[in-house]
Amino acid sequence: MPEPAEPPEPEPTGTAARTPPEPTSPAPPSAAGTTAAPEEAGGPPPEDWANRYRYLLADFENYRRRTEREREAITRQARGAIVRELLPILEAFRAAREAAGSRPAADPIRHGLELLDREWTTFLKHEGVTPIARVGEAFRADEQEAVGEALPRDGVPDGAVAEVVQQGYRFFGGVLRPAKVVVARARPATPTPDAPPEEST
Repeated sequence: MPEPAEPPEPEPTGTAARTPPEPTSPAPPSAAGTTAAPEEAGGPPPEDWANRYRYLLADFENYRRRTEREREAITRQARGAIVRELLPILEAFRAAREAAGSRPAADPIRHGLELLDREWTTFLKHEGVTPIARVGEAFRADEQEAVGEALPRDGVPDGAVAEVVQQGYRFFGGVLRPAKVVVARARPATPTPDAPPEEST
């Protein structure tokens, strides 16, 4: 007869065998928190963005002002070059007007030249062009070029402009073209020779 199978061993009884393992509690969060601070994340602190914005705004304002000044300087140089090219035409017109000054006041040629002269004066004033030399005013070497000398006279003292050979002009404070003038200079007095001594008798 076959041997009877051994009965299975009974499961152990007791709470120790049936109690499941206790779950492990998560580690407490670190003192720094789950979100890293901006400094730890590699970015600047929040208050630095306001300072950077102010610095950037100031730099942009300086750049804008500098570009505006440069643009105005370039425009002024271009306008000055055009006005300089027009000066010979202006001088030829002024010579024609002076030649027509002997005509009667009702003469249409003289009247037309006077109208053109007023237009030229308005144009030069609008462009900021002013004459440099005037007879009787002191000679200025930084704006005028002496091309001759003359004796002083009434209203023209020594060292003043006696005659304007070619008018010069200023353009917004700078010299557009220097003036050529004759300067009044007093001649030094020539020493008189001493009288010969009288012969004694």
